[in-house]
Amino acid sequence: MRLPPAIVGHAEEVLREILRFTGPADVTLSRYFREHPRLGSRERGVIAEAIYGLLRNKSVYTSFSESGSGPAMRRLTLLGLADAAGVDALGGLSDDEIQWLERVMQIDRSHLSLAMKSNMPAWIWDKFVAKLGEEEALKLAESLNVPAPLDLRVNTMKSNREDVVASLAAAPIIAEPTPYSATGLRIRKKPSIQNLPLFKDGTIEVQDEGSQLLAQLVGAKRGEMVADFCAGAGGKTLALGAAMRNTGRLYAFDISEKRLAKLKPRLARSGLSNVHPVVIAHEKDAKIKRLAGKLDRVLVDAPCSGLGTLRRNPDVKWRQTADGIAELNVKQSSILDGAARMVKGGGRLVYATCSVLDEENEAIVEGFLATHPDFVLVPASKVLAEQKVDLEMGDYLKLMPHIHQTDGFFAAILERNKTVAAPKPEVSEAEAVEE
Repeated sequence: MRLPPAIVGHAEEVLREILRFTGPADVTLSRYFREHPRLGSRERGVIAEAIYGLLRNKSVYTSFSESGSGPAMRRLTLLGLADAAGVDALGGLSDDEIQWLERVMQIDRSHLSLAMKSNMPAWIWDKFVAKLGEEEALKLAESLNVPAPLDLRVNTMKSNREDVVASLAAAPIIAEPTPYSATGLRIRKKPSIQNLPLFKDGTIEVQDEGSQLLAQLVGAKRGEMVADFCAGAGGKTLALGAAMRNTGRLYAFDISEKRLAKLKPRLARSGLSNVHPVVIAHEKDAKIKRLAGKLDRVLVDAPCSGLGTLRRNPDVKWRQTADGIAELNVKQSSILDGAARMVKGGGRLVYATCSVLDEENEAIVEGFLATHPDFVLVPASKVLAEQKVDLEMGDYLKLMPHIHQTDGFFAAILERNKTVAAPKPEVSEAEAVEE
């Protein structure tokens, strides 16, 4: 069935705004669809798929769009729509446009340069090649340019993986166990799960398997004091709370009240009562200083480039810059330093990012260890074995989409020496956090 001719205009209009890269593509798309409620679900789906396809393949499509005639933005839009729905599905095209599209779609892309095939900005591609070599860099780039499957985490406070698989099958939704996370499920197609009873009652949460593994590395136990230092909307916070079996005290810190507000409905569904969301001004907030030396475990999922999440957020690679990475590095070091103050002697600090760049990962950890002799690096291989995760790693957790089928993640496990006194809190724990 052909799409209405007007869909080209809608796709072109929203693409023009997104390519200004002034904000996240998903936010812009959602707002555009709200402003145009007469667009049907099929039209919205095709537009979204075309936009995301263009963002994933922008280098190639920009090159292709230089041929043909007419406005360049229209040609770029037509390429995205043709890839998403097929040339035959597009209505209102001229004969010249149809012929051009059919010709372009038949181009053998295997003859393109590796840099063009990567569909990465030159500075990112150069970093990938320097790190991995051209062949492996292309595998990484291509895996980041493929849409991610839908990963779920089973809330073990409410159910188990086997029962959830059976319940989903009745929907019918086919889910398979993730290979590494014992609480993870993977759905190859992307059904709408928001209306499922399992989602509404907090039995399942959407969470990439890699993110689930970060929570496992923390190793949170019953009765402990734990903090998710950059909690955001709280996906890892909820996983930590379930691991603690709803005991102890779990702080969810973030500088954004808006992000923490998104945690509240998820928290209500989860059945957890040991989570305490706290808005902080910065990593040196008095609320942090007052907990100095008191926490058993702290997770720092630091603000980063997000280049490990390009399967879900392809616009990030075009919005991010090399200068932006350098600014993030300063923030990452400062946040890790602030979070470390809370860890007690013998306690664990996990530094993590959803980046694949060394300067956001190993370099930050090495700098931290050089200035914090009271902390030591615990090999990720050791902690994974303790958690019964069948995954071969060295000193660090390094998850890559082309190898592990997760988003790109990095994590380092650090422990404070038991014989070294941790910083003393300025006040008692009872006064520590105003909630």
